[in-house]
Amino acid sequence: MTKHEAIIVGAGPAGLAAGLYTSRAGLKSLLIERGISGGQMVNATLVENYPGFVDGISGSELGSLMHRQATKYGLELVTAEVTGITTGQPHLVSTTEGSFEAVTIIIAAGSEYRKLGAIGEERLIGHGVSYCATCDGFLFRGREVAVVGGGDTAITDALELSRHVTKVHVIHRRDQLRAGHVLQQRAFAHPKLDFIWDTVVEEVMGQELVKGLKLSNVKTEQRSILELDGVFVAIGFMPNSQCFSNILDLDDAGYIITDETMATSVNGIFAAGDIRRNSPRQIAAAVGDGVTAAMSAFRYLQNMG
Repeated sequence: MTKHEAIIVGAGPAGLAAGLYTSRAGLKSLLIERGISGGQMVNATLVENYPGFVDGISGSELGSLMHRQATKYGLELVTAEVTGITTGQPHLVSTTEGSFEAVTIIIAAGSEYRKLGAIGEERLIGHGVSYCATCDGFLFRGREVAVVGGGDTAITDALELSRHVTKVHVIHRRDQLRAGHVLQQRAFAHPKLDFIWDTVVEEVMGQELVKGLKLSNVKTEQRSILELDGVFVAIGFMPNSQCFSNILDLDDAGYIITDETMATSVNGIFAAGDIRRNSPRQIAAAVGDGVTAAMSAFRYLQNMG
């Protein structure tokens, strides 16, 4: 079994930044990713708030550039899913492709889409239920859809969908949006967007394809049916921390608790990006987390010697 000085779990912006810094520091480093390198950002049609790109850049292109840069300095890659960690000296990382040893570990496994929990939702995923407007929006060209949520992601999705569809209903359980001011201004001024306040989705209707939603007003308890062709869920994310819950301290929502150096409750294990508590969930912040975690891992190894 090959022993590494640093193993990074997850190839989103936090993991790629960490891998860049550990490999450039001369550490024998391994990056483990179960899916596509780049993480959630590859789904973004245009990233406008990452420093250095005045006119913006597509998420997939930014992810590709980060990947190329991270692997330029000898970072090893394995495509596998991490199933657990056994702590010790060194730590043991178990995956679907075998086990790997490392003195330090940086967990940057990100998060996944949070589901509504509505009747019919799971059954109709891919048949009108989607969690990625940039991935699937073009499939609903000329049709009527809904976006569920009120944060930055939901409003960005609604504006993206307006390029393809005839109408977007924004359904939010509160009476005001949580999205940033600029996004709210764009959304309220857009002729294709309308807003359904204080409302939750009880059921996604349809047999083979989405045909509508059963809605419930949280204040009046009045129920209604909204006929449409698709629903895009944008109500947040769940951290991919389940397989670490038996060894690391997590908060009530399942996010890994770290200090300002990205250190977790276990010596030699760090966490970065969307999986850690209080992450602002921005690409630039995830990159900063990854850099901090890598430098902390490097100092940890130096202090051991």
